[in-house]
Amino acid sequence: MYSFLICFAGLGLFIFNITDKAFRFSPADWGWITAMSGSAVLLTVFTFQLPPQGNGLSLDSSVYLACIFIFGPSFALLVLLLSSLVLVFIEWGTTLLWKHLNNFAIYCILISSAAFIFTLSGGRQGPLLGSHLPAYASAMLVYFSLNLLLVGIFYYLMFHENLYTTLKDMLTDAVLAYLCTLVLSLVLTVLLYYNGMTGLALFLGLSILISYSFKRLFSMYRSIEERANRDQRTGLYNHSYFEAALEEEMRRSEASGQALSLAMIDIDDFKKYNDHFGHLKGDGLIVFLADLLTKETASTGIIVSRYGGEEFTLLLPGYDAAQAKVFIEQLRKLLNNSIFEGTEIFPQGCLAFSAGIAGYQPDVHFKSELVDHADQALYYAKKQGKNMVHIYGNQSSLERDIDFSQDVRDIEQQLNLFMYKDLETFKHSKRVFRYAMDISELLQLDNPARRQFTLGALIHDIGKLEIPWGILNKKDKLLPEEWEMVKWHVTWGKEMALTNDKYKELAPYIELHHERYDGKGYPYGFKGEEIPRLCRMLTIIDSFDAMTTERPYQPTKSFNEAIAELRACAGTQFDPELTELFIGYIEARELRPIGAAIS
Repeated sequence: MYSFLICFAGLGLFIFNITDKAFRFSPADWGWITAMSGSAVLLTVFTFQLPPQGNGLSLDSSVYLACIFIFGPSFALLVLLLSSLVLVFIEWGTTLLWKHLNNFAIYCILISSAAFIFTLSGGRQGPLLGSHLPAYASAMLVYFSLNLLLVGIFYYLMFHENLYTTLKDMLTDAVLAYLCTLVLSLVLTVLLYYNGMTGLALFLGLSILISYSFKRLFSMYRSIEERANRDQRTGLYNHSYFEAALEEEMRRSEASGQALSLAMIDIDDFKKYNDHFGHLKGDGLIVFLADLLTKETASTGIIVSRYGGEEFTLLLPGYDAAQAKVFIEQLRKLLNNSIFEGTEIFPQGCLAFSAGIAGYQPDVHFKSELVDHADQALYYAKKQGKNMVHIYGNQSSLERDIDFSQDVRDIEQQLNLFMYKDLETFKHSKRVFRYAMDISELLQLDNPARRQFTLGALIHDIGKLEIPWGILNKKDKLLPEEWEMVKWHVTWGKEMALTNDKYKELAPYIELHHERYDGKGYPYGFKGEEIPRLCRMLTIIDSFDAMTTERPYQPTKSFNEAIAELRACAGTQFDPELTELFIGYIEARELRPIGAAIS
């Protein structure tokens, strides 16, 4: 529809400016039209790319602008028509006809608009005049702005990019080159008017040299970028590139809804091989696997990186977790059947790797979360005997219960430190954990989300271990500086969780449980959907238990008073939908005889 509207507007402007005017040009004028058309074609052929994104740009616009300034819009549009027909012939079979038509229509809009503004601003066709500089500047500004806007909207519609971001990136990349193009149009105006064909030849020579220079610059940029993004030993992308690519692919997946999976691969018993044969042979094994991954993922769109040591990552756009597992299993079996020196020392009797897979979900807000999920799945695959591929969250029910119980015991061991420092915080954490267990059933969470939510609820106040005893147990109202120290517990707790690979995924629950729905919470001031859904629910549970339990620095509320407070703060402090869900749970729970005894 957008292309149709562009074509309709462009062709309409072309007909409006050309009707009956083309027959008024003399044979000499047509000679100039042909020469200028050839120049535009030549400059289009010498299109160059701009770093860092590689957006294409040609200097043919300088020809059209110069035609406007000297001969007028009708002349410029005929030059455009002839050059477009030649390009259709040159690119026949390689570029779709509708793209040529769309491009022609855009140029018609640019030329017609620039000519209109030029005349409106007092510009007159002919030699370059200093008194008309505002008219030249206005015409060039309109030409540049419309070009940026029309192409930006096209990319926005085609690739579902954010329009502001798209325009900003295009402006950043192309502004200097566009300025160069616009200045060259004034240079061509002077050369054409006073030097004729000689001036045109000089201009083409200068423009071609500039285009060639930009091509060389882009080639050098890509070469340096390639070296910076590649692991020197394996030739795969390095960790830094992987981080950037993961962030970009997560953003695309969120915008388009396309599936995305991340696989982490670790060579089994690599240390044993390295110790037995030496580091040189060990490096050879790493390169062998890298070559296999490169070959098997060629033309698939999968991004393979060396994560570090003997670990590799595969970023799989368009693959859900199940499809990713099928692909990684094929790689694993292929490696098992590969011949390599020294495989007899491996317990499996062959080359093998373990792999963990995590599928991207909309509630995964940080790339570190997806990496942690894949890393935990990899850890589980290793724990099950190696030479396995495991999807995050796909343990058996019994294995999940055993692992979950062990995690609860481990966290409780750390919380026991509160027994001497702040018994109320210990008891509060246990109560919030029990609430979270019930809510996870009410929300029908899948197993990974249930584990994260309940363990996150249990450990959410761990950072209070860093708060001095005197502040934690103070009976009076906290001073402003003491309150600021209390607020730091979310950051301290996050840092404590990040020291243990098993609890990295719990960091958001620790760090974000004091964010508010209206954006007035801490530590970041996240608002609404920026806060993960289960973190928003944890905020409600945490606040309800704090209100209904005796605390050193605030009076205790009854359940009914606490429910009224939750409703009063719904939409400001708390997510309104989750608030009503929790209130419904509390009211139903209090009607049960056993429920009244739990507090």
